[in-house]
Parts: sequence; structure tokens; C-alpha cells
Amino acid sequence: MKAIIKKVLFSLSVALLISGATTLVLAQTKKNKKKNPSKAVITNTPTPDPTPAPTPQIETEPKPAKKNSRDNESQAKNTSPVKTDDVKENGNAIVYSYEFTQPNFVTSRIFIEHDADGKGKITFERKSAGDPITDPVEVSATAWARIKALWEELDFLNSTVNYQSEKQFPHLGTMRLKMKNGEKERTAEFNWTNDKKAFELANEYRRIADQAMFVFDINLARDTSPLDTPKMMDGFESMLKRNSYSDPKQMLPLLQDISNDERIPLIARNHAKRLVSQIEKMK
Repeated sequence: MKAIIKKVLFSLSVALLISGATTLVLAQTKKNKKKNPSKAVITNTPTPDPTPAPTPQIETEPKPAKKNSRDNESQAKNTSPVKTDDVKENGNAIVYSYEFTQPNFVTSRIFIEHDADGKGKITFERKSAGDPITDPVEVSATAWARIKALWEELDFLNSTVNYQSEKQFPHLGTMRLKMKNGEKERTAEFNWTNDKKAFELANEYRRIADQAMFVFDINLARDTSPLDTPKMMDGFESMLKRNSYSDPKQMLPLLQDISNDERIPLIARNHAKRLVSQIEKMK
């Protein structure tokens, strides 16, 4: 009986201990909740931008279009009447030409055409080149004085003289001199002539051609084959001694430029300097 009572008392004491511990735990939990309340989740909702107030439209008068004085001037020129004197002068402009042909020569054709001021073009054909080569040409004042005097002494446009000699030399090539003034024109063809004026006139144009072709050749050599320039300068001096150029002084700027061209050999540059001094001393 005593043993049962002890067990009952032991069970009651254990139950009381468990109940007290549970009460203590609950009290401590409530206390912690009061000190550290849970944080609320805050959602940031973007605030819409305020709608700007409309800017009042201010009516302004349209600006007048800007006038272009150059357009007005060109329009005035286009609408201005054409002077009959100018048309007549242009229609009666004198044109001079010279042509040489020999299919078997290296340079098989030379054609020079210019106006009364000596300005025009030269076209020459070579077997090695294929297509004709055309460059502008300008007869110097000195050469033009000689050439113009020959045309006038021949009275070429009004003359009916046949310049062809009795002997034929077609292997030397055919030369054609032509002069046109408005609707009036004349062409004279020969391969050899005994007329000194016609012969000298043809030679003058041949000198123009030789000079123009050298300018073309030396400029081409400077760009593509500089090592050929020393030999070409020797050829230039040889032609100069034979009086084969129309006006050597007209070539001074080119020779001076060659003398300073570092792309070509020094021997060619020095030769060009000597030729400049030589030409400057010529009368």
C-alpha cells in the first residue's frame, strides 16, 4: 500500500513539473512576440509621372523664302537675249589643223587642231599604244607668230596652189594642211613639196608634235619607269640641238620640275638642270 502511494505521489510531482515548464515556455514566447513583432511586407507602387500641361501654340507669320542671288543671276543670264554679233563671231572662228599619216611608222598618225589663239588638242597613234592618245596643246606666242605668218604668206584659204611636187615620196608619209573660216575651208595634201612656205609650215607643226609627244612620254616614264628617264633626257638634248622643238623655253617649267623629282635617277635630274641653263641662254 505504501509503495502505491509513493508511485502516485511521484506521478503527480512529475505532472506538476511538466505543467510548470510548459507554462514557462508559453510565457516566454508571448514575451518575445511583444519585443520583436514580425515586419510587414511593403510593396512600392510606382507613382505615375504627372502629365505635363500642354504648351500653348503661338502663331507666327511664315518666314519668306530666302532668295538666292546666284540663281537669280543665272536665270537672268539664261533669259537674256543672245547677241547676234557673238553668234556671228563664233560661227566665223578660224580653225587650223595639221595631219600626218604613215601606217608603217611607229607613230602612224598625228593630228593637231587649234584656234586663232593657238589653243587646241593633239592626237597621235602608236602601234605600241593601241588606242589614240589625245592631249591638250597650246602653241606658244613665239611659235604662233611664225606659224601665223606662214599661213598668211601662203594666203592659204584663197589659194588654189597644188603643193605636191612632181616626185612622189609616199614612204615618207602624207601631210594635210587645213584651214576653216566659217563655211569656207580648204585642205592641201602632199607627201613632198617644193614650196618652201608650205614645207616650213608642215615642219612647224611637226615640231609642235615632237614637243608634245616628249612631254607625254617623260611624264609617263616618271610614273611608270623612272629608270628610262636618263636615256630620254639624252634624246631630248639631241632633238634640242637639231632645232626639233617648237619652243624650248615653253618646256622650262617641266625641266625644272624634273630636276627636283626624287623618283627618277640623279643623273637624269642633273641633266635636266644643265638643259635648263642651256635653254635659258638661247636667244
